[in-house]
Amino acid sequence: MVAVDPKRPHADPALAALDALADELALFAGVLADEVGAAFRALVQQLGRGDEYRAARRAWGRLFALLAAEAELATGPAVGDAWQNHLLDRLLVDENPFSHKAQRAGTEAMGAALIEQARTELRALQRLFDADARRLQEAARALAPAESWLGWDGFRGLPLDGAADHDSGLALKRRLAGAEDWGALLPELAEHYASAGTGLFARYRAFRWVRTPPPGHLEGISHPDPVRLEELVGYDSERELLLRNTEHFLAGYPANNVLLYGDRGTGKSSTIKALLAAYGDRGLRMVEVAKAHLADLPLVLGALRDRRERFVLFVDDLSFQETETEYKALKAVLEGSLEARPANVLLYATSNRRHLVQERFEDRAGAVSGELHGVDTAQEKLSLSDRFGITLTFLAPDQERYLAIVTALAAARRLPIDGPTLRSRALAWATRHKGRSGRTARQFVDYLSGELGLAAAATDVPTADGAE
Repeated sequence: MVAVDPKRPHADPALAALDALADELALFAGVLADEVGAAFRALVQQLGRGDEYRAARRAWGRLFALLAAEAELATGPAVGDAWQNHLLDRLLVDENPFSHKAQRAGTEAMGAALIEQARTELRALQRLFDADARRLQEAARALAPAESWLGWDGFRGLPLDGAADHDSGLALKRRLAGAEDWGALLPELAEHYASAGTGLFARYRAFRWVRTPPPGHLEGISHPDPVRLEELVGYDSERELLLRNTEHFLAGYPANNVLLYGDRGTGKSSTIKALLAAYGDRGLRMVEVAKAHLADLPLVLGALRDRRERFVLFVDDLSFQETETEYKALKAVLEGSLEARPANVLLYATSNRRHLVQERFEDRAGAVSGELHGVDTAQEKLSLSDRFGITLTFLAPDQERYLAIVTALAAARRLPIDGPTLRSRALAWATRHKGRSGRTARQFVDYLSGELGLAAAATDVPTADGAE
C-alpha cells in the first residue's frame, strides 16, 4: 500500500487507495500482471504521493509509450481510451479459477464464495477502469500545471482493410464500459469464457511447442499460414477422408490419428495447415510439435487436456533414422501409454516415407548384429505407422494431373495467357525445376504471375508530361 503524507499539497488519496485496491485482487490479479499493468500502477503510485515530479514524469512516459505501441498498431476498434481498452482485453482472456470453472461447468456449478469474490473483484477492476487518461491528467496537472501531460485517449489503430471484425468480445467490452456495476455482469462474463475460451487459447488459433525455458510451453503464432482448402488444387479424393475425420472430431465423435505420406511437394503439409482456416471458427486449434521435441508430448497433452477447444498436433516431415529413438515417445502417445490421450487431441503427421523408422535388410532377416531377436526389432519399427488409424497417400502427379493443377491455379488468378503457351511453359518449368509436383505447379504460377504483372505495369507507366 502506498503511504500518503497529508502534508504534501499534491498528494491524491483517491489514487493511493486505488493502487491499494489492486493489491487485493486474488482471482483477477493476472489482469494487471503485464508491462502495461505494472506501468499503470507505477504511475498511480507516483501521482498518489504527489511529489517527485521527475519520477512521475518517467512513469507517465513509460505508460504512454506502452499504450501507444499497442493502440496505434491495433486492428480492431477500441472501447474507451487505450488504458481502458487494454484492461478490458486482459479481463476477457484472463486465466483464473473463475474463468476455468466457467468453461468447464458454468456459474450454476460454482461455490458461493467463488462467485462473491469474483463480483467483488470485478467492482475493483471497474474502479481501475474509471482511472482513465483524463482522471490521471488532472492529478498530474496538480503536480506540474505548466507541463504538457499528453493522454492516451487520442490514439488511432490501423485500418481493417475491409476485414470483418472477429473480436467476439467486442459487445461485452462495450457492455462493461457502459455499465454502472460490473458485478452484475458476472453471468455474461462467465458465458463469454465458456464460449470464447481464455488465455492463449482465446487470443490464438495456432501454436508451437517451445522448450525454453524448461520444461517448455505453448507459444501462440500471430500469423499462421493463411492457406485455404479451396486454394489447393488436385488430390481432392485424398483429402476427403481427412476432412470427414476432422468433422467427426469436431462433432465430439471418435476420430483417428492420420498420417499423410507420399512424394515431396504434393501438398501434404498445406492440407493439414488449411484445416485451421476451414474449422477455426468451430473451435479447432493447431499445435506444431517439432520431431526433436516428441519426447515432450506428455507435457503438451497436459497443457491441452480438459480445454474446451479441440486440438490437432501437427508433426511435419516425420521420419526417423535407425539411431533416433524419439519414435518410442510418439508410439506411446498414439497407443500404448497407461495415460489416456485426451479426447480433444488428435495427431496429424506428414512424411515422405510409408515406414517411418529406417529399417535394414538384416532386421527382416532376424540377423541384427548383436541382437538375438531381430524380428522383434523389425516389428517395433513397423508398428509406428500402424498406430495411425488413417494413412493417406499423396503421389507425384503424372503429366496430365500436373497440367490440370497449373491450369486451375492460373485460372484462379485470371492470368492472361493462352492454354497451349501455359502448358508448354509449365512442362519446361517442371523439367528445369525439381520435376512435376503440386509445389512445382504453384511455384511456376507464382513466377508467371510476377512476369505478367510486371509486363502489364510497364505498359501503364505514365510519361513525364502525364501521357501514357
